[in-house]
Amino acid sequence: MEAPHTRPYRSIFGTFTLSRTVYGSREGQQIVAVPLDNRLRLPASDYSYLLQDWDQMLCTEQAFAPASRALKEISGVTQSVDSPEAMNQQMADASGPYRDARPTPAGKDEGEVFVVSADGQGIVMRKPPGEGRSPAHRTKGQKANRKRMAVIGAIYSVGRYIRTPAQMTAALSRDARSPDGPSAKRPVPVGKHVWGRLSQSPSGSPDEPMTAVFRWLGDELARRTVGATGQLEVVGLMDGQESLWTARREHLGRPEVVELLDILHVTPRLWRAAHLFHREGSDDARGFVRERVQQMLDGRVRQVVRSFRQLGRKPPPGRRKPLRTICRYLGANASRMRYAAYLGKGYPIASGVIEGACRHYVRDRMERAGMRWTKAGAQAMLDVRSEYVNGDWKGFQQFRIERETERLYPHRKQFESAQWPIAA
Repeated sequence: MEAPHTRPYRSIFGTFTLSRTVYGSREGQQIVAVPLDNRLRLPASDYSYLLQDWDQMLCTEQAFAPASRALKEISGVTQSVDSPEAMNQQMADASGPYRDARPTPAGKDEGEVFVVSADGQGIVMRKPPGEGRSPAHRTKGQKANRKRMAVIGAIYSVGRYIRTPAQMTAALSRDARSPDGPSAKRPVPVGKHVWGRLSQSPSGSPDEPMTAVFRWLGDELARRTVGATGQLEVVGLMDGQESLWTARREHLGRPEVVELLDILHVTPRLWRAAHLFHREGSDDARGFVRERVQQMLDGRVRQVVRSFRQLGRKPPPGRRKPLRTICRYLGANASRMRYAAYLGKGYPIASGVIEGACRHYVRDRMERAGMRWTKAGAQAMLDVRSEYVNGDWKGFQQFRIERETERLYPHRKQFESAQWPIAA
């Protein structure tokens, strides 16, 4: 094609119009080769790779509009709010392949215990097209916003952290001292990675994202433990939601996983019981909870349940229903609450990682005031933001650039070795 073809190119130095010679069968037909694009390895987008990097790094932390304003202040580039949102979804296409290819920690750096965890988190969705405005007054049971469930998974390894029940009770009670002395230095988690999957089903059922997340956790566990010698210990650390444990057994694929109920999902129920008998904030309420925390950590869960049932028989009768609810929860999870044995083996018994993931990974970015998401947009942000919060941003950007370059310019080496005087 004799006439030069132009394309815009936006970089941190401004917007340029590139005039290039292109090759095809005839004018108006598909362009087959562009030597200049091959030589410069230009991206498919009008944005330079560095500008895409900066743009999306800002967007993983801020809403699209303020991120666009920040980018303009930094680089002088003006863009509509739709541009970074579309770029986010395009970038997310490389997230899945990168998760499968991401380097794993060296075996010598892994901790002795692998921990897998999962939890659910609702994300506010945009109304479907054609749905009317929200009513001025909501009737009982009506929700202000429509949420769709995302399932968040986390995996990491960690060294053993052996403590006594008394030391753990002191830590949970924020006591300065324990009768057994101070705990050893807490080991640092290794290779912590989180990823979330939004329900894609029309009904919003969490079954599909639970399957996807637990299969990913199983794949990650297999990749990180391949070739390992000795008996690996894997702990499943979650709350009492039975569907999570069912999905773990069905899809994680390792029957030897130790099921462990997060102690931080037990203590709020103990406080709820305490406040049925004692004033909130009182020393009596604190003593009530501390005594029962100590009993549970000592392995006396069923004793606590029996004591609650006995208390529930005493007047006034209004205490009976909430105590029965607490007893059912503790009884159903008793097999996951062998805390004395878990502490002796150095297992973590509190899932701060997954709780932090739900808060930092999802809520801090996706549940700010006024935010509404489409299914595609929410999943794209979960994919791209996971690479950022996991500390893989630089590797992810390099991976996706190499992947796009291979797709756009499969014959780039031949172009580099050829002489193209007409395109010089």
